[in-house]
Amino acid sequence: MFDFDLGKLLIFGIVALAVIPPKDLPRVMRTVGQTLGKMRRMAAEFQGQFMDAMKEVELEGVKQELESVKRELSAIEQTAKVNAAFDPAMAMRQEMTSAVEGPKNIGVSEVALSEAGAMQEGASGAEAASSVGPTLPAGPTLPAAHDEEPTVRGAAE
Repeated sequence: MFDFDLGKLLIFGIVALAVIPPKDLPRVMRTVGQTLGKMRRMAAEFQGQFMDAMKEVELEGVKQELESVKRELSAIEQTAKVNAAFDPAMAMRQEMTSAVEGPKNIGVSEVALSEAGAMQEGASGAEAASSVGPTLPAGPTLPAAHDEEPTVRGAAE
């Protein structure tokens, strides 16, 4: 702190012996020792407080870094979320059913495209059926629930 080496301490001790009388020397040395002890404790306390402040600053930086990592991970999680409504088993079941059914009937509409068409069909169902062409038997139906197995018509009939 004051950069004392052995030579400077020796000169300081000789001057102290010359200036301080021998009977007061123990009391002065005790006072100097107590003062040096207080100074060392104060320096250690200051150093401890400084280190605590540095740790707090470091922890704040780590907390901010963790929060940014959490935000990044949540953003990645949002982009990587898979649509939960996608059911590959159901998609495969529908594909197999449509492959077994064969091509769809062309020219037969099961749903009226407009209200006027629906009224006309209801009023003159026989006329509408004869104007469209021959009616074909209905194809196989898809199961309503996921657990049911699809039924295929035509093979046993």
